[in-house]
Amino acid sequence: MIAGLRARGVRLYYGWVIAGTLAATETISWGILFYAFSVFLVPMQAELGWSSGELTGAYSLGLLIAGLAALPVGRWLDRHGPRSIMTAGSILGTGLLLAWATVDDLTVFYLIWAAMGLAMAATLYEPAFAVIAVWFERDRGRAMLLLTFFAGLASTIFLPVATWLVEALGWRQALVALAIFLGATTIPAHALLLRRRPEDLGLQPDGVAYAQGLDLTSAPVITGTTLREALHAAAFWWLSIAFSLGTLASVAIGVHLIPYLLELGYDAGFAAIATGLIGATQVVARVLVSLVGDRWPQVAVTTVVFALQGAAFIILLGWNQPAGVLLAVILLGAGRGATTLTRAGLVAELYGRAHYGAIGGTLALFLTGSRAVAPVGAGVAYGWRDGYGPVLWGLAVASMLAALAMIGVPGWRR
Repeated sequence: MIAGLRARGVRLYYGWVIAGTLAATETISWGILFYAFSVFLVPMQAELGWSSGELTGAYSLGLLIAGLAALPVGRWLDRHGPRSIMTAGSILGTGLLLAWATVDDLTVFYLIWAAMGLAMAATLYEPAFAVIAVWFERDRGRAMLLLTFFAGLASTIFLPVATWLVEALGWRQALVALAIFLGATTIPAHALLLRRRPEDLGLQPDGVAYAQGLDLTSAPVITGTTLREALHAAAFWWLSIAFSLGTLASVAIGVHLIPYLLELGYDAGFAAIATGLIGATQVVARVLVSLVGDRWPQVAVTTVVFALQGAAFIILLGWNQPAGVLLAVILLGAGRGATTLTRAGLVAELYGRAHYGAIGGTLALFLTGSRAVAPVGAGVAYGWRDGYGPVLWGLAVASMLAALAMIGVPGWRR
């Protein structure tokens, strides 16, 4: 395909090769390293006798370490580029899946998932977003859409695949099969196709060539706000507050929506379908955000999304009919999908390319706290108030406060 384009005189910007590569490897990495875990809970409990809490505790540990590692991973990306660290992350993830397939000791299982957190930090969205931010400016929204559109289908693809493998092979051999597939696809893709930045190819972002006669004997200087400068400005903290509150609400409802619907009297099938729609509407929302991204400021889009997320919780509380539940689910899924794109875009828009990895990684560190607190916090609040009503009101307030916090972020005008 690339050769054909060249033969017709069409030059394909290498950034699109990288974006396409990451779209594929992110889909595979998210599907296997993140989503497939739930498929292995029941068969591992049955064979090993470990409780659900013991198993999910290891998974939570991995997510926590992934968040803590986001900043050092971001700094590495800024200085050295993505090839070595994302390749190493894929190698580590492959090896850990093989180790998981042999596990019989709970302590070893926790050590495996602690290291899996490092593999996730090196391979999932944060490093991929940093790469896109370096290679694109004008077309960043389209490149982000390409990446997240396909990666948004990871659970849809790999949950059924992992389930089928467990039923056909048993959970240990299923992990071996997933490890082989992960290693065979992501390791060579990261090692052979990723590059540091367009300037290394004599290009600017989006494939714009440098003017003829320009001295390129020394590396072009890439400008941007440093992490220290970002941390000393109020905008970063408003951004962190907004996305932390929005993430807390989004993650909490993702865990507790099924119990809430069952509490209302819906059957398990409807509750599962409704919750599953959150994932499907994420993809649609990303397409819509990409379409309006050139017309509306990303700050405004993010503010509206958080406000609609708050409205979704109020709909869940006040409209206890299937139509109301489905409308709320559409808004919740749209919020989750849209903010994934706008967060990455805002960091690039506000702070530039030079230190995107460090700044984005620091923001991700704050969001890790929200993701960790959200499920257990909502659960504690449920037990304290003996019902989900106060919990949903609290999540609605958190979402509205997230929208208000965006007022402190610059960029309201194009």
